[in-house]
Amino acid sequence: MRSAFWISLAVIVYTYAGYPVLMALLAKLRPRPWKRESLNKSVAIVMAVRNGEALLPWKINHLLSIDPQYVAEIIFVSDGSTDNTNELLRTISDPRAKFILLPQQVGKATALNHGIAAAHSEILLFTDIRPEIQSGAIASLVSNFADPRVGCVAGELIVRSTKAHDATTQNMGGLYWRYEQWMRNCEAAFDSPVGVYGGFYAARRALVSPAPDGLILDDMFHPLNIIRQGYRSVVDRSAVVIDIWPASTGGEFRRKVRTLAGNFQLLTAAPWVLSFKNRVLFQLVSHKLLRLIVPYLFLLMLICSWTLGTHNIAWLITAAVLSLFVVVAALSLRIQLPLVGRLVSAAGALLLLNAAAVVALYTALFTRGPLWKIWSPTSLAAPPLAFTNERKSA
Repeated sequence: MRSAFWISLAVIVYTYAGYPVLMALLAKLRPRPWKRESLNKSVAIVMAVRNGEALLPWKINHLLSIDPQYVAEIIFVSDGSTDNTNELLRTISDPRAKFILLPQQVGKATALNHGIAAAHSEILLFTDIRPEIQSGAIASLVSNFADPRVGCVAGELIVRSTKAHDATTQNMGGLYWRYEQWMRNCEAAFDSPVGVYGGFYAARRALVSPAPDGLILDDMFHPLNIIRQGYRSVVDRSAVVIDIWPASTGGEFRRKVRTLAGNFQLLTAAPWVLSFKNRVLFQLVSHKLLRLIVPYLFLLMLICSWTLGTHNIAWLITAAVLSLFVVVAALSLRIQLPLVGRLVSAAGALLLLNAAAVVALYTALFTRGPLWKIWSPTSLAAPPLAFTNERKSA
């Protein structure tokens, strides 16, 4: 029992603290800088959309106006839309724009495969309907391809919140996301991050292979597949994009279930990611896969401490403290506690992540039909920056 407790604790500490510190040290002691310089390469923006009529007029104008000296193609793929999305796409008159109207929903990855096949530019830029790309961001991404070793580039995501966001979701988009991006930046400085933000990343078209049909995480498959070919995936912090995540705890929980279920799916759809063909296998296991078993290790710690506590007061106190942590974290998901609200909200965010990992395993194992059907996009009536301006003016 004691060994099981301490081993579980060691793995949890390594997952959330040990590995990030290790990557920070490797990035500091063995950095691998890459070349950046202004390039004149053509870019094809590829975006899959389903029932996006609320934001689509803004997104079309946004993409038509952003860095036009680089953007040679803008390919919209309507994934079986049933609202006015198709009609809005038909009204675009800019010669750079193309649209593909799929008669039935096939999921984002397969929709993107259609867009990839229709593109002719040297660089593919993948985006979603929500993100607001900042001026000069595309030029910044493209500059990284001056290094022939770079095959994929991600930008710097700024997550905005609104007055509707509760404390837990603000922690997810604030503290947790800064922690996550810091880790990815360290991984990129040492070699390559194992995943990127799927709403804004670019890749050399010659290196992009079609994703398996029904895949959820194109933003892990494409970078890892490019790394498998001997290239690097890097992060450019000067290429800024703004997005907004779900405002409610329930919405954020569903988003994490989808993402974590996608991790399980990726292991079966692309089993090579768990082989030595994957140069960043150590990073993948440490950064992504260990998080999937943390909730079970924490449960094992609880069982061990309560069992040992029947004969030892120190173990009984340990069990009580762990149980209190779970109770307080769970309460923070429902109510805002005074004085210690931010601290316990961070604990609530951690609890939400681990509960989502458990549900994600069940979802990956028992979902009937294609797994992409669990996807439910965040609904917005305005672009992310508009919410930011509204918040400032208030």
